Amino acid sequence: MPLVQPLSPNHDVETQNLATFFNETLGFCPNSVLTMQHRPAISKAFINLNKAVMANQGRVTSALKRMIAWVSSNATGCRYCQAHAIRAAERYGAEQDQLEHIWDYKTHPSFSEAERVALDFSLAASVIPNVVDDALKKRLRKYWSDGEIVEMLGVISLFGYLNRWNDSMGTSIEDGAIESGRKFLGKHGWTKGKHL
Repeated sequence: MPLVQPLSPNHDVETQNLATFFNETLGFCPNSVLTMQHRPAISKAFINLNKAVMANQGRVTSALKRMIAWVSSNATGCRYCQAHAIRAAERYGAEQDQLEHIWDYKTHPSFSEAERVALDFSLAASVIPNVVDDALKKRLRKYWSDGEIVEMLGVISLFGYLNRWNDSMGTSIEDGAIESGRKFLGKHGWTKGKHL
């Protein structure tokens, strides 16, 4: 059972209008956002930040951003966010091979070197203590511009918030997220965990 129950999608009209963004991303409004509505200023600020961070600006594609989110969520252990991220990656057109082999991104041929370094950055920036070092910075700069690096760190930071929110809250996971988690992550031991 979650620490705090989500409120109805109709609880706050402004949040409800902003949350239509998630219908495209996930196919439903996440229970995390419905819980944030207990303080509507938080739910609205979060949705607007999410929209800004996840906007497709070019080479850091919507699919890659969701794979960056998955690596970050995997590093922190949040099963709720792992399932959401892989579902959104699929919905935003990530290659089937990449979805099937996200665990093996460091070596699987479906990932380019530019994608690998982006995902390595996500991992290094998500663990505690942070292990982003000069060698990783040099690799990042080989493939990505300053603006693109800012986009990536925006995703990593957004999911740092979400990973802590959902794991601490024990947010109930939605059926669509469960389906994607089982489909792409189940063979590696993914379960709902505390997110019943």
